[in-house]
Amino acid sequence: MERIIIDTDIGSDVDDAMALALAMRSPEITIEGVTTVYGDVEVRAQLASELLNLGNRSDVKVYKGLEQTILQNREVWWAGHEGEGVLDPQKEYKIEDMHAVDFIIKTIMENPGEITLVPIGPLTNIAAAIIRKPQVAKNVKKIIMMAGVTRLGDNALSLPYIEHNIKCDPEAASVVFGSGAPITMVGLDVTMKVLINNDEKNLLKDSGDPLNVALSTLIEKWFDFINMDHSAMHDPLAVSLLLDPTLVKTEKAKVIIEYDHRPVTGQTIAVLDPNGNVDVCLDVESEKFNQILLGKLLK
Repeated sequence: MERIIIDTDIGSDVDDAMALALAMRSPEITIEGVTTVYGDVEVRAQLASELLNLGNRSDVKVYKGLEQTILQNREVWWAGHEGEGVLDPQKEYKIEDMHAVDFIIKTIMENPGEITLVPIGPLTNIAAAIIRKPQVAKNVKKIIMMAGVTRLGDNALSLPYIEHNIKCDPEAASVVFGSGAPITMVGLDVTMKVLINNDEKNLLKDSGDPLNVALSTLIEKWFDFINMDHSAMHDPLAVSLLLDPTLVKTEKAKVIIEYDHRPVTGQTIAVLDPNGNVDVCLDVESEKFNQILLGKLLK
């Protein structure tokens, strides 16, 4: 049984919601809590709470985290459609009073070697926890993050050299990667190979399951926003490694974050190192992943 904390910027790209749903529908995973980060963390927390309710998992508590970046020196990006079609503005959602960073520290320190952090947004909450309590990096079981890109795989030339979660707060990312914590980096090298399309969205919608119907609504909003009929399942791939780590091929590396004061900065530089603290994902079994994702959601 994997005990996890999901740290998420749920609400913009639909992949966060899909990742949360995958964890909810996997009995192999115990969700200790969900923490929100970056931007309007109240709206993000409400959306996480609503999806948990729809999935009959109101037992999982939700905690609001940091809205600004770790140095409060970068503009926060906000798409503007977060929660549309799913959130009820008249409904009162149960969000915990404890701050997300306090929850992360408390849970990991009270359960050394047992809690896996799954950050699927900017790394601000995780960095703040490590800064406040450096022992978090030693007591966490592992960190499986959706973040970064190495451009070391066979799809290198088709990938951007900077990834969203890193560029949103590169200073926080630098803290986390440099902490020495055991990390699995699930970056664009593999996540751009796992897609969801309209046909699969319709399968979720037609299932009649309240959670799946909400997911299909969020997928439609995202497809409209990006003006495409498919999208990468970045964050669910990170969660899926808790179910089957053999989905990906990894290399042991040390990762540093190269950044400066500019708005679009934060390159993940991976250097192969047998003693490195990061398992960098370089390839993935895409079809097997899709079977796991849809199998869990549609069963």
